[in-house]
Amino acid sequence: MPELPEVETVRRGLAPVMEGRRILTAEVRRPDLRWPLPEGMGARLAGARVLRLGRRSKYLLADLDTGETWLVHLGMSGRMLVSGRVLGDFVQDHPAASAHDHVVLEMEGGARITFNDPRRFGAMDLIPTPEVEGHKLLAGLGPEPLGNGFSEDYLVARLKGRRTPMKAALLDQGVVAGLGNIYVCEALYRAGLSPVRRAHRVAARRLAALVPAIRAVLTDAIAAGGSSLRDYRQADGELGYFQHTFDVYGREGAPCRREGCGGTVRRIVQSGRSSFYCPACQT
Repeated sequence: MPELPEVETVRRGLAPVMEGRRILTAEVRRPDLRWPLPEGMGARLAGARVLRLGRRSKYLLADLDTGETWLVHLGMSGRMLVSGRVLGDFVQDHPAASAHDHVVLEMEGGARITFNDPRRFGAMDLIPTPEVEGHKLLAGLGPEPLGNGFSEDYLVARLKGRRTPMKAALLDQGVVAGLGNIYVCEALYRAGLSPVRRAHRVAARRLAALVPAIRAVLTDAIAAGGSSLRDYRQADGELGYFQHTFDVYGREGAPCRREGCGGTVRRIVQSGRSSFYCPACQT
């Protein structure tokens, strides 16, 4: 499942060909993805100008001059791919049509944006822009981990008294938005915190140190174009490569990379998900 860095990378790839440009045509090739698509979505998108392309957690949000916002969730295998003449003389040939191309936008300026989703776990909606924050998929989300609302004081207060393991506490989207399995594992490693330690047993100073660790791992992942494990691609079709620098994720049995540690990365299962950590230096 794409996490915050992958979605932010896609947003940055789409912004130059979407922001300020009109959607000339919008072809919707099926009535549903994970859930039914909005009624008349193609007609409501066609002719609209994209005022701003944003992101909230793992959702893309395109504010339109029609007063609506187009919400897109990539799901497990969804891709937003750009082709055509997009920047100056650069041309990315249109890919061959696929049975899994479910929504195709022709943009002012010559770009084509194709939403391809073989597993159809993605989702889309059209929302009146003033009502976006109250949408059922967004209303309960915590602060953005790269935003000002996510601070040391906030995290200490939010996790005070919580008896869930640290891994589960950080995966709670009501605590912090956009974090998933991969980056929680990596952030806990950088902060030296065990994923199995109960949140209420972690000292405030150690929780405070987790905030810059989370920000750093997300910033590094965005700079690397995200992590490509199976289906993820950037908007230009390229793979992300942060997976080549994982400290613990997917490295079961490998030596810990922390200088002087000497431990071995271990894999356990928590709530049905794999957790990777070094028992020697994550306590």
